[in-house]
Amino acid sequence: MRKRTLLALAGTVAALGLTAAGPASAAGAVLTTGGTGGTAVAVGDTLTAPLASGTSATLYSSATGTSGVTCTSSQFTATVTGNPDAPGTATESVTGHTFDSSSCTSNVMGVLGVSGITVDHLPYTATVGSDGTLTVLPAAGSTIQTTVKLRTLLGSITCVYQAPSLTGKADNADNSITFTNQQFSKVSGSGLCFASGYFTAKYAPVTDGGAAVSVN
Repeated sequence: MRKRTLLALAGTVAALGLTAAGPASAAGAVLTTGGTGGTAVAVGDTLTAPLASGTSATLYSSATGTSGVTCTSSQFTATVTGNPDAPGTATESVTGHTFDSSSCTSNVMGVLGVSGITVDHLPYTATVGSDGTLTVLPAAGSTIQTTVKLRTLLGSITCVYQAPSLTGKADNADNSITFTNQQFSKVSGSGLCFASGYFTAKYAPVTDGGAAVSVN
């Protein structure tokens, strides 16, 4: 009888242990606030991020050069469309990506200033993996496109650049997303428009209603 009682007790303890371990081992959502493993970001929430403090967004004529356009004020806005359990891939709709032209300058010879930078063909689709990889894609049959308007010695010119996709990296250390040397190709514009544009920027912090967003 005692042997059966001990076996029953052991079985009960084991069952309780499994029950207790279940919730603790749950991975949680890919996107959370309150740190990693925190509160899941709700589908429909709007995420925003300005440029990281003290940094600039650049569109240079080469991956290793410093000639092109520099802006010190930019922001993106995205709506969360899917946020599954981690490990997994969250999805977003990028509804806004703006640049304050008053913060933009150009060191291209013959260019006097920047009249405007517009991101076209929005919204884009973005995916964020548990490994922090961010991919931005246009709608089917479209492209990621940026229009840059410059003031030059010969008057105003418009440079249009396109890319099939963009790839960035999320970092929980400062809740940032970084794009490095993402290549655009010129599709229209005068000879003062450089043939290729390489986009680099760091956006931080990414927030949901003011709360920093982490990737799990």
